[in-house]
Amino acid sequence: MSTTKGIDFAHLSLRDALDLAVLVEEEARDRYEELAEQMELHHTPEAARFFRYMHGNEEKHRVKLAARREQQFGDAPVTVTRAMIFDVEAPEYDEVYASMNVRAALAAALRSEEKAHGFFVAALAGVTDPAVRALFEELREEEIEHQQLVRREIAKAPPEPALPTDAWEDEPVAQ
Repeated sequence: MSTTKGIDFAHLSLRDALDLAVLVEEEARDRYEELAEQMELHHTPEAARFFRYMHGNEEKHRVKLAARREQQFGDAPVTVTRAMIFDVEAPEYDEVYASMNVRAALAAALRSEEKAHGFFVAALAGVTDPAVRALFEELREEEIEHQQLVRREIAKAPPEPALPTDAWEDEPVAQ
């Protein structure tokens, strides 16, 4: 569940909105990296490969937004911090499991892109600055494009196994 703390969307400046957008991409990028490492650790390379692919996409978007911010505002101080956001676009931790297949990884990524779209839709309801509104509308539309990208990958993915891959996992037990 995505949350923000201390962000007043009605008074958000374009600089702060760009900083927020960069942080959202960083958070998602970092989470995809974590998930890729977990999948590699659990020997599920297809899911790891897809999470690395998404990590790269989030990083490209972050770099683009950071360059835009720097071009418009130079080295002006950042006032929006990572502590002010949580799980805006990042996949949920509890969606990942040891034997996750690529189709399940794709589904988790799709839910993340839908969550990010919902975040920008909700934020737009409180935005009053026209430049911030234009940026958030652009980001909302990009999240739709990201959803379409993931859906295309889902269409190319192997079919679901007869049994869900988590059916073979044991519940944790006391030692």
